[in-house]
Amino acid sequence: MKTEIHPEYATALVKCACGNTFETRSTIAEIHTDVCAECHPFYTGKQRLVDTAGRVERFRQKYLSPDAKATEKAAKAESAES
Repeated sequence: MKTEIHPEYATALVKCACGNTFETRSTIAEIHTDVCAECHPFYTGKQRLVDTAGRVERFRQKYLSPDAKATEKAAKAESAES
């Protein structure tokens, strides 16, 4: 194995968006994540939507049934009038 070509493998601090922090080993000193084992739906059993720039809303609008679209338009019209 060649010497001095491998990066330094040291302790790294991982910070999640939920506020959880833990230490692991990596070549990067500090790692920022959006989802960790403390807040991931698979591990917690709770549903959490991570909406990045309205993607969930765009998906819902794209695949909304025609009947639901008519109902949604009527609800928006009523709220705009009041």
